[in-house]
Amino acid sequence: MTSTRKLTFADYLALDDSGLERRAELIDGVLTELPPETWFNNDIAMFLFLKLVENGIPFQQVKVHSCELQTPILESGDAANRYPDLVVVDEVHRAKPNQRMTITLNMPPPRLVVEVVSPGKTNRDRDYLRKRAQYAAIGIPEYLIVDPQESVVILLVLAADGYREAGCYQGKQRVQLLSFPDLELTAEEILAAGQVG
Repeated sequence: MTSTRKLTFADYLALDDSGLERRAELIDGVLTELPPETWFNNDIAMFLFLKLVENGIPFQQVKVHSCELQTPILESGDAANRYPDLVVVDEVHRAKPNQRMTITLNMPPPRLVVEVVSPGKTNRDRDYLRKRAQYAAIGIPEYLIVDPQESVVILLVLAADGYREAGCYQGKQRVQLLSFPDLELTAEEILAAGQVG
């Protein structure tokens, strides 16, 4: 599904379900369908979902591949919306439960976003550079990057001038999320969640 008509973000939000068969990003005014998630990325996101819920976060506040964020266009080619692999929202985002799961720029940011890096330079640049800049611009306090290719989990924490790296975890190192200090997870456990067997 690729539309040729240039859309504003307001036009995009006004589309009904018949105009959106699957998830899509709005890039330079053009609606571009996103490919389906991989089993690997989905398994890691679902594993983190379960661990956050086990840690006391209400399941209604942990969204996997379904919560959309409006993002500022900082460079040509940036998407005006993103679908993180996992998002932890607050009650304010759920104030209208029948409303579309879109956090717009005029709303408070979510507490945490997680991206699982897919193979390829384009995907790496998107998760490490473009999303990083866009998520910082909307004030998301913590951004967790899970990078299976490098066998690393990186925690970025928002500072005055963008994100700073608060931790780069490998193997049996415990991933220490500031928003969820009681969460007991190692980089190895997170990365292994996407493995078969």
